[in-house]
Amino acid sequence: MSDKTTYRPEGIHDAFTEGGTPADRPADTAARRPTPPALGWRGMLRWTWRQLTSMRVALMLLMLLAVAAVPGSVLPQRSQDPAAVLEYLGDNPTLGEWLDRFGFFEVYSSAWFSAIYLLLFVSLVGCIVPRTLSHARALRNRPPKTPVRFGRFPATASATTTASPDAVVEAAATHLRGRFRRLPTFRVDTGSEEPRLGRAATRTVAAERGYLRETGNLLFHLALLGLLISVALGQLLHYRGQAIVTEGRGFANAVVDYDTFDKGAWFQPSSLVPFSMTLDDFHSEFASDTVAFAQARDFTADVTVTEPDGSSHPEEIKVNHPLTVDGAKIYLQGNGFAPELTVTDSEGQVAFAGRVPFLPEDQMYTSRGVVKVPDVSPGQEQVGMIGYFLPSAVVEEDGSARSVFPQPDNPLMVLEVYRGDLGLDEGVPQNVYNLDTANLTPSVDEDGETIKLLVRPGESVELPDGLGTVELGEDVPRYVALDLRHDPSLTFVLTFSLLALGGLAISLFTPRRRVWVRSWETTDDDGRPVTRVELAGLARGDDAGLQREVDAVLAAIPGETDPDPDPGQDRDHSSTPRRTTGTTTATED
Repeated sequence: MSDKTTYRPEGIHDAFTEGGTPADRPADTAARRPTPPALGWRGMLRWTWRQLTSMRVALMLLMLLAVAAVPGSVLPQRSQDPAAVLEYLGDNPTLGEWLDRFGFFEVYSSAWFSAIYLLLFVSLVGCIVPRTLSHARALRNRPPKTPVRFGRFPATASATTTASPDAVVEAAATHLRGRFRRLPTFRVDTGSEEPRLGRAATRTVAAERGYLRETGNLLFHLALLGLLISVALGQLLHYRGQAIVTEGRGFANAVVDYDTFDKGAWFQPSSLVPFSMTLDDFHSEFASDTVAFAQARDFTADVTVTEPDGSSHPEEIKVNHPLTVDGAKIYLQGNGFAPELTVTDSEGQVAFAGRVPFLPEDQMYTSRGVVKVPDVSPGQEQVGMIGYFLPSAVVEEDGSARSVFPQPDNPLMVLEVYRGDLGLDEGVPQNVYNLDTANLTPSVDEDGETIKLLVRPGESVELPDGLGTVELGEDVPRYVALDLRHDPSLTFVLTFSLLALGGLAISLFTPRRRVWVRSWETTDDDGRPVTRVELAGLARGDDAGLQREVDAVLAAIPGETDPDPDPGQDRDHSSTPRRTTGTTTATED
């Protein structure tokens, strides 16, 4: 057929079926159309609150928080490494200025990161509180009554037994409650039914378990909330200081005594306990066999701790075995050599005297250090030296030197000398382990090669260009890098983390099940009195263990029990066959 017809429902005006305009529609129809109510500011607030406390928004905020933390691990942060931030700003002036303006160098204290954190906090609170109240009401409810028909449930069983209906009910209820009556496996109710549908009076059992599933879910969310609070308080109250201490010397637990110090926003210097610590000795052990030559075996720092009351006691600090003092943990982070150098200028005045920490650069403890000598006599150039300390030095025929073992068996120091303006008078902070040679002139020989001075312990060597002398002390003391950390939230973080894992495990592995038992007196084929028992089980979702649960209840029934090999159908209500095993989900009744 070439003509196309259009279906026109009866009772619908042509204006609605033929594309008529609103003016063509019946006036009474337009008048009867309901007008949607205005949302209003209260409705808008209610809608916003429901959206904020929904699960999808909480998950989105959690993912957004993880994404927002990425810049904090990629870009240098002022609270951890201000020098790196200055270097980044110098290398990227335009981009760095915009990143700094939006707080990317202080991510975890920025307004946008705090906003995400607080929104997640509010979302969790708004989600947990109503669920907790609802769960508390559900805990007071009793199991649902025994359904009339068992044939439609996914797990069923039936049998006859010589025990009375009361004994069957008592045994089934005891089995379902479990061994611990104060902590029952199932919540159980027993009851009775009037004779109906050809059955005698029956005794019933209704049991339900799985409330711990929601309890575990709430525990997980509460623990997550506690974890967020603990981390936030830890960031506000924590402090961390690093100090380099040489043998025979020490430091006090004060902000000014640390080389670097990082603190939270709520930290108060008065909260520091005024103890002090002295490094008495440092021991190191290295393997000397050919298999693991020069491998570190042990590092031990022997220290003396002096309490605020004046009492002192010896302690040990090892790698991965920190010392705990007044709630703060002191870790052994590193170690090395701190040779004692004395520099005399050309006027014979001591311009520098002290121990200089040298940082190890390889397995043989070849260490690099910098000596800056700004306090020379008037009219003389400042002196800077870059040195390498070799604990067990071997000098080759070409004049090069290297260390062959980490222990100080044959110490040697190699120095390169520079003169000029060190830039220390400009007020710009400098790294004590680096020497900026851009404005310095190196000391070179006749061939234009940089002069390298070899200095052994107890020796004094003339500096080139008449700059003076340098002397290396006879003893080579060791130093340790100590890291003191105090975070009052660590115990709470661990506790809430374990609670979160426990709640998650309970939520994932606790099945939600309902089991019903019905028993009544009847007679067998020989006319003897017996008790008929029927059981049914229902689970929320797929549950492979539901049929085993029902079979276990049947096995706990006393007397001589004769299970039906194939119950097949509900004898009282239906002729439709049913399965006795399976995990098909059924609607709860």
